[in-house]
Amino acid sequence: MNMQKFFKQAQKVQAEIARVQEELSQKTVEGTAGGGVVKVVASGQQQILSVSIDPAVVNEDDVEMLQDLIVAAVNEALRKARELASDEMAKVTQMMGLPGPVSGPGGF
Repeated sequence: MNMQKFFKQAQKVQAEIARVQEELSQKTVEGTAGGGVVKVVASGQQQILSVSIDPAVVNEDDVEMLQDLIVAAVNEALRKARELASDEMAKVTQMMGLPGPVSGPGGF
C-alpha cells in the first residue's frame, strides 16, 4: 500500500471514530439493581446521567444496602456503556476492513 493511500485510509478511520464517538454521546444504557429499585442511566461515553431510587428501598437503618445497590447499578450501566462502545467501534473496523477493534481515548 502506498503512503498516500495509507494516509487517506487513516483519515477515513479518524472521521468514522469521531462520528461514532458523537453518536455514543447521544445513546444511553441503563443499569439496575435490587430488581429495579435502583436505576442508573449512562451515556455511551460512560458518563452517569441519572440515578433513580425507589423510595421504598430507602431505610435509614440500612444505608449500606442502598449504597451496595447503587454501586451495583452504576457498575452494570458502565459495563453496558463499554459494551455499546466496543460494538460500535467494531462496526467501524469491519467497515474499514481493519483486522480488529481500534483502541483510543476512553477505552474505545
